[in-house]
Amino acid sequence: MNLKVEKLFVTFHDRRVGTLTMNEDDTRCVFEYDDSWLANGFSISPRELPLKPGMFVAKERPFYGNFGIFEDSLPDGYGRYLLNRMLKKQGIDEFSLNPIQRLSIVGSSGMGALCYEPECMVGENKLLPEFDVLQQMALDVLSEKTDENEDVLYFNSGNSGGCRPKCIYHDEEGSWIVKFRHTYDPKNMGQMEFHYNELARKCGIILTDFKLVKDKYFACKRFDLDEKGERLHIATAAALLNESINVPTLDYKTLLSLTGYLTQDPKQVEEMFRRMVFNVLFENKDDHAKNFTFICHGKTWSLSPAYDLTYSPQGYHGEHATSVCGNGNPTTEDMLIAAESIRIPCSRAKEIIDRISEVREEDKGK
Repeated sequence: MNLKVEKLFVTFHDRRVGTLTMNEDDTRCVFEYDDSWLANGFSISPRELPLKPGMFVAKERPFYGNFGIFEDSLPDGYGRYLLNRMLKKQGIDEFSLNPIQRLSIVGSSGMGALCYEPECMVGENKLLPEFDVLQQMALDVLSEKTDENEDVLYFNSGNSGGCRPKCIYHDEEGSWIVKFRHTYDPKNMGQMEFHYNELARKCGIILTDFKLVKDKYFACKRFDLDEKGERLHIATAAALLNESINVPTLDYKTLLSLTGYLTQDPKQVEEMFRRMVFNVLFENKDDHAKNFTFICHGKTWSLSPAYDLTYSPQGYHGEHATSVCGNGNPTTEDMLIAAESIRIPCSRAKEIIDRISEVREEDKGK
């Protein structure tokens, strides 16, 4: 496998968006839009990479010299662990690779519409095993009981993010991300996430289709594909704001402002507020910057359906990954102040909080 990549072409539906190289001391990425993309394309990351000519140089932090939008394409958590194991078997130290070498491994296999050429395949594609078999493989690999099957798990993960095992699954209803237990998860993890998504829907939160497979594996339909199966350009809040989830510093006031800035739509700002209230009242403290995504349709940005909603009371040292007005364990007053900061009327904010509180109390009473 040749990982001596010095230049990458970033593409979108077979159109060249631009070129990625490393700077002279190999510490930071340099990106430049292609002339034809400048003529009729769109900014792939409005704050960090505005659509204009010239070279953009990435910051050293927080993504080790990479741009946030391209960092989104890389596997993290579970996927990176699997890739590390695969590379180690080939005598390659994964930590010695620079960002464009990592992106060349992703190639066209990531989530969203951005692809990277040339593509350097690590191993060969593997068929998706039966779900119970894949679940046991994941538990065995993650607990390091075996030094095999990481390739099967990796090639079926779709480079989707997060720490829990996942696979991409296709059926007559479309393309799904199916989630599996980690070693530290309870056996009913899938049912728990399914129930949380049902509660979120009752609260009026916009979700993609979801279901339980074999009554135990939570599956949600991919929102990075349109009705025809074409890949859509997506970007997490982490990418757009250049925010690392390793040391979370994001505040919902910033997230609400970002939603308004990108979408220019008060209804979508209200939707983000509703998700904030749900996460606070239902103790989903794993609400980090990669758990909020925006979709670019043409040149118009919108908030993606909500995802990764589940009971997570531990959070980050007992606090939410995303604070409200600087408070990691927010109060109703904090949420009302956040609403006021983005011009959501106090009466409307209270109405949303009351409705989500009602759903929570109804669930507690069952």
